[in-house]
Amino acid sequence: MWLNNILETIGDTPLIKINKITKHLPCTVLAKVEYFNPGNSIKDRMALKMLEVAEQEGKIKPGGTIIEGTSGNTGMGLALAACVKGYKCIFTTTDKQSKEKADILKAVGAEVIVCPTNVEPEDPRSYYSVSKRLATEIPNSWYVNQYDNLANRLAHYEQTGPEIWEQTEGKVTHLVVATGTGGTIVGTAKYLKEKNPDIKVWAIDTYGSLLKKYFDTGEIDQKEVFPYISEGFGEDFVPENYDMSVIDVFEKVTDKDGAVMARRIAKEEGLFCGYSAGSCLQGMLQLSKTADGKDVFKKDDVVVCIFHDHGSRYVGKVYNDQWMMERGFLDVKTFKDVVGGRGTQRLISLTSNDTVATAIELMKKYDIENIPVLENGNNIGAISEGGLFDKILNNPDIKTQTVGSVLEKPYPEVAFETPVERLSSFITRENGAVLSKDESGSYHIVTKYDIIQSLSK
Repeated sequence: MWLNNILETIGDTPLIKINKITKHLPCTVLAKVEYFNPGNSIKDRMALKMLEVAEQEGKIKPGGTIIEGTSGNTGMGLALAACVKGYKCIFTTTDKQSKEKADILKAVGAEVIVCPTNVEPEDPRSYYSVSKRLATEIPNSWYVNQYDNLANRLAHYEQTGPEIWEQTEGKVTHLVVATGTGGTIVGTAKYLKEKNPDIKVWAIDTYGSLLKKYFDTGEIDQKEVFPYISEGFGEDFVPENYDMSVIDVFEKVTDKDGAVMARRIAKEEGLFCGYSAGSCLQGMLQLSKTADGKDVFKKDDVVVCIFHDHGSRYVGKVYNDQWMMERGFLDVKTFKDVVGGRGTQRLISLTSNDTVATAIELMKKYDIENIPVLENGNNIGAISEGGLFDKILNNPDIKTQTVGSVLEKPYPEVAFETPVERLSSFITRENGAVLSKDESGSYHIVTKYDIIQSLSK
């Protein structure tokens, strides 16, 4: 049986158990993996719903233009619907969003306008303001306004909530959502709490967003607002989709912790998820203990975390080692770390007056292929197993000669804190090791084998 179009594949996403990362918890933790939607995110649900409601209300006519401010995922859902239904799309987004998101939107025919992040929502340059202005200038256009469009949360009340209830056989006890527009958490929570008012709803926010402060105090505090790196959740205003009465707790997660957890989910659970999924699971773990260290969860609890989108949206950021290192998000192994892992193992070195036979004996005894040659504490050259092999084949008597007569180029020297990832650039076919001095001025060596071992751990 075939489907009539791509829109019919939206919804009915799987609920997948988290096993390794949450193995210390007494409860069952499940991920509602929304990247199984055709646009690879949960936003497909509300995008289609908002468009259908707009059509019913006559807000957009055939051949019209859909206009929205979006971080990418809502735009993708709208763009897919536009492809099927015959609409044009213009999306505004912020310069903090990943390039992949904008490129994907363009790939499905949308026009994308990038606006500055660090401006007030009312600023004419903000992506909110630009999208509103375009909607007044372009004939037969519809400004979606996912933030205040209540069809957003209706989609989750009609779809996401019922799916979770059915998939858990009504056993769900906790719902955890990294929240931005409020549509997902409020719509899903409303349905679930109608089924069981005891279900706890936890909202995950980011530092730089005012949502948690507003939830805690009822105050919209712009002093809380500052630029943040996390994508897909958090806000600098309170959208109308929010009904804070269905939310029990708000928890903030740092940019770093969310990104690191997203990478853990990919590596340990095999779920290639986006930034908000990492923040969602991290926030749940932060809330899993009371202030005095006691477990919040019980054995029979069933916790559902919403994993909003796919990791492909973030390959240039969260899943890029260089990007992570530049922001201090990656605990990078250095030359120093490799050396420290050896314990008290000393550097094996030679002088230029040692014989080639001595070099061969040291290589055999310590099972090494690269030996630096030092003279008066200076790095003057090197002896390698490969280099000696070629020379001995040509002249077996070379073993009686001095190391100085067969000296190879000195190994490159680097700073002691150089990241392991960078060391590989110094390794060539002719050069199999790198040297560095510690704080006391003593030399240490890292070989190609050391680098491979370090990166594989």
